[in-house]
Amino acid sequence: MKHLVCISCPKGCRLSVDEEKGFAVTGNGCKRGEIYGRQEVSNPQRTVTSTVAVSGSSYVRCPVKTDRTIAKALMFDAMKTLQGLVVAAPVRRGQIIVKNVCGTDANFIATADISSL
Repeated sequence: MKHLVCISCPKGCRLSVDEEKGFAVTGNGCKRGEIYGRQEVSNPQRTVTSTVAVSGSSYVRCPVKTDRTIAKALMFDAMKTLQGLVVAAPVRRGQIIVKNVCGTDANFIATADISSL
């Protein structure tokens, strides 16, 4: 039995997930909690956030995130795709920085506008 706090909504329900009973979830206050509990125990997913270096701007870093969740087990591999990467300004919010991160169909996108010098 795994015990979790649901992060799907602000309620923060305390969930119990019984793996031996087909990932049965109790303690959830809504359907999203049931979905979250099952996924968190069977295949945890995360949105990855980071920064990349920027050239040609007064800003030295640009914040980025994945545009969808990826398997938690791939987080460190995803971060490695950003190592040594330098993007040229200008950068626009929503611009794809790295496509198809680790073969997941998720992309790293810029989360801020970065102007050039």
